[in-house]
Amino acid sequence: MRDYRGRFAPTPSGPLHFGSLIAALASYLDARHRQGHWLLRIEDIDPPRCPPGAADTILRQLEAFGLFWDGPVHWQHDRDDAYQAALARLEALGLAYPCSCSRKQWRDHPVYPGWCRAGPREPDKPLAWRLRSDLGPTPITWEDRLFGPQRFEPASLGDVVLKRKDGLWAYQLAVVVDDGEQGITDVVRGFDLLDNTPWQRQLQHALALPTPRYLHLPLILGENGQKLSKQNLAPALPEQEDAVRPLLHRALIALDQSPPSALATESARTQLEWAVTHWSPQRLQPTAERHAPDTAQR
Repeated sequence: MRDYRGRFAPTPSGPLHFGSLIAALASYLDARHRQGHWLLRIEDIDPPRCPPGAADTILRQLEAFGLFWDGPVHWQHDRDDAYQAALARLEALGLAYPCSCSRKQWRDHPVYPGWCRAGPREPDKPLAWRLRSDLGPTPITWEDRLFGPQRFEPASLGDVVLKRKDGLWAYQLAVVVDDGEQGITDVVRGFDLLDNTPWQRQLQHALALPTPRYLHLPLILGENGQKLSKQNLAPALPEQEDAVRPLLHRALIALDQSPPSALATESARTQLEWAVTHWSPQRLQPTAERHAPDTAQR
């Protein structure tokens, strides 16, 4: 087996919140328990969504919780050449094509119907680039470490965007290229990204990249039943030590790790030492969503 290499890859659209902490902590523990590397990638390919200073806040929050990464921070805004080379390869293979269609035009269809596969319907309009889902392996299958066997038919997915009409790179291509270059062996992330995995496995296959193992985590809901997210104005993680300690303990509870109650008053370092030693993904309950324990979302 390859040496373990995991990563945490937040979008700096705002500060981290309790849901972010769950993903960061689980990926950190999974890597450290295996004596592996834990890398930090800032996915800042969408500048309009990334306010100044947000990335710096994320770095401070991770450090406040004792989640120190290996090596330099990996910034996606530096990766244009790598993404362009990957797109050119996909185009040469006949797997990527330019598309003039707007979402409004195909809104009556469950997924994009591939109208531009033979050439843009309106070539004078701005063009996005899409992946041909109909030419990849079928069906797309893998074994999720928590949710078990997964199977998707490409026809149910549609042709995902790889590069937007405004020239910005889309998540699916960027994440695959970066995971490949960084040698990521294990991806630990939220359940909301599970249905993105088929496209990513298609791209890994097309670009001859290794396929990581995947562990998708239950999503954390707030008191209103909505997923904790920046869009839903979830409270930012604190950076003060007296607030970090109980919140880190609650995160371990949310990950079904059953930390001793006395651990809640210990430092982040002490809690993480215990958690790394006792980390067991097998304890995780395979539910897509769950509420945050106690007042973790406040």
